[in-house]
Formats: sequence, C-alpha cells, structure tokens
Amino acid sequence: MNEIEIFDICIIGGSIAGNYLGYLLQNSGLRIAIIEEHETIGKPLQCAGIVSMKLKSLIPIPEKIILNRVNKAKLVSPSGNYIILEGNEVPLVIDRIALDKYFYEKIKNSPLITYYLGEKFKHFKYIKKNHEKKIMIQTSKRLIEAKMLVGCDGPRSMVSKILKVFYDVLPAVQIRIKGNFKEDEAAMYFNHAWNELFGWIVPEGKSIFRIGLASLKNVNRKFRRFLNMIKLDYDEKIDQQGGLIPFCRMDKIAFENVLLLGDAACQVKATTGGGIVMLVTAAKQAARCIAHCFKKQDFSKKTIKKFYEKPLKRLIGKDLRIHWIIREILRAFNSKDYDNFFEILKNNKIEKIISIYGDMDFPKSLFLKLMVNVSVLKFIFRFLLTHPQIILKIFKNIPFL
Repeated sequence: MNEIEIFDICIIGGSIAGNYLGYLLQNSGLRIAIIEEHETIGKPLQCAGIVSMKLKSLIPIPEKIILNRVNKAKLVSPSGNYIILEGNEVPLVIDRIALDKYFYEKIKNSPLITYYLGEKFKHFKYIKKNHEKKIMIQTSKRLIEAKMLVGCDGPRSMVSKILKVFYDVLPAVQIRIKGNFKEDEAAMYFNHAWNELFGWIVPEGKSIFRIGLASLKNVNRKFRRFLNMIKLDYDEKIDQQGGLIPFCRMDKIAFENVLLLGDAACQVKATTGGGIVMLVTAAKQAARCIAHCFKKQDFSKKTIKKFYEKPLKRLIGKDLRIHWIIREILRAFNSKDYDNFFEILKNNKIEKIISIYGDMDFPKSLFLKLMVNVSVLKFIFRFLLTHPQIILKIFKNIPFL
C-alpha cells in the first residue's frame, strides 16, 4: 500500500447513487475511482424495489428491468380497516439489482473510470500538496489521492461518520414468497408496534410477493408477527433479504472537498424509506456542482454548499421535510388514532383527493390540500393537543415550510 494512486474524484459506494453519478460524469474528462466493498454490484439486495413512474422521465430504464406495475395502494389500519388509493400514479416494481448493474455496465469500461470491487473504504484525511488542499483516501487495499470525495456509501456511511454526521437507521427484513394477494396492488400495514414505518406487500409478478417490515427494535420478532397477520408461513419463503434504512433528515451534505449523496446524505423519504427519485435528482445536482468546482478549481465547503446543498434543499428539501413531519405524527399514533383517521379519510371521500393529488415523492400539494379539509384539521388539532411533545419536536427540528 505504498504507491499512491492519483484521481480527480473518489466515489465511495457502487450502488445506484455512485454508479449513476459516475455515469453523469463519464464525459467530464475527470479521472474517477469508484470503491465498492462488495465483489458483485447490486448485491446483496436491500430494497423493496417499488418506485414512482416519474423515475422513467429522470433516467433511462430498460423495460426488462420493470417486473410489474402497480395500479392501487392499500393502506391498512391495525384493526383491519383500509382505504384503497388509485390514480394517475402507477408505481413500478423494478429489479433493483439490475438497475444498479445497468449504470455500472454503461461505464465500467470508460477509460477514465476505475472500479475497485471487494474493497472496503477505511478512512480519509486532508493533506496539503503544492499549496492545495486534497484528500488522501485509505481503503483495505490501497491509498488514493483525490481533489474531491463523494460519500455514496449507504445508511452506515463511514464518510458521514468521519465528518461527524450521525443518524439513526431502521433495520429492515424482507422475504420473497409465493402468495395469493392482488398482482396490481401494493399494501402498507400500519401498526403502533412498528410505527417507524410499516409492513409492506409488493407484488413482484408471477404470484411472487416481496413482504417486508422495518422497525428500530426487535424487527425479526415483529416481522414474524406481521406474517401471522397476513397468514403467511415464513418457512415457505423463496429467499430473504435484510438491510438498513436511514431514519433521518437531509441536513449537512456539503463539506471541504466532500459531498454526500443518497442514503449517506439522508435523501430518503421518511414516510416510505424509499429514495431513488430523490437521489437521482441529487446526483444531477452533484454532477453540476462537481463540474463547477473543477472548472474554477474551487473545492471549498462554501462553493459546494452554494452549488449543491442549497439548490438541492430548494429542489427536494421541503418535500423531504413534509415526509418527516408526517412520519413524526404517525409515530405517535396508537391503534385508535389510526382507526379514527382512516374513518375520516373514508367518510369525507378524501381517498379521492389523495388519488388525484397524491405523489409518492413530492407530497407538498397533497399536504396543503389536506390541511384545508375541516375534518382532517380537527383530527390533527385534537391529536396535537394531546401530544404537545410532537409540536415541540416538529417546530424545534423542522424549518418552517
């Protein structure tokens, strides 16, 4: 590990975030190293794989990657009450491993891009060379010198930790299993026992379903309970996946010579744990910022914040905050709250409003529409009066919209 390899940019993480950023930068003339700790791109699978159809307008998606399309969403309360949402939004169920590999295959042979697979990022430090501040990256196999570092290394990001950015993560478990659920309907099961997120049923197609659950504590025990609720036998699973979901808000993502992207930057919807549309949007802004930095040879925190963090907070920041507000409220719900809220949605025909204005990624329009509904406002007002700590938490931690 004595010889130092020289690159312009070092990207830590070879999943969709790192691979797509590399794809955007492939014609920039910059020398790029991409470090991925796993030997195989895309594995292990750690995603339910359901995304909004707007992803197709943001990135090229081959049809073979799309496994199914979902026309309906079923939201189920703890007592079994449910609402059905359907509208213009037709989510896609994708082969997530194939999506990660898609951009990797596009750029793996690019002359200025070098992949190091099966190599673990360990540390970085700032160095001075020819009166310039640069970064020395240490992996399990080599030393790399770069002008910029991009942390795309997921929910347990070592880059984030070194920068003293800390956040909680939700353990998640998922199985693929044959089932008799509806092939065109995704289901979300809400329960105060796993109120950090929900249990999910995602139809992969051909009678195979992805069944999962995420929770801060005792996720495996709660998952078995969820399987019993929906009358499935764990032992009949085809295979099983596990992973972590960032449980946080996008905040500090710009630093001296460094930026964070994807799960490492908390570019994740707190209501669903998904984030592909958000990270793709962020990657486009990151590529523009990186191009500017190299054009001006200015890699300061001030510049990265101006051309990456601030524009991104305008693009997706408000919607991510709304996702967070909704999740903080739902976390305080008990079974009765869920049932009362579902009844309000049904009795006031709010299902139709949600179907018309609902957006998996950008909920601001729907949020504002619901906030002028008298029945919803009364429920939220009464709920907050009995949970004043929620008000304090929201207004202490969430900037005004």
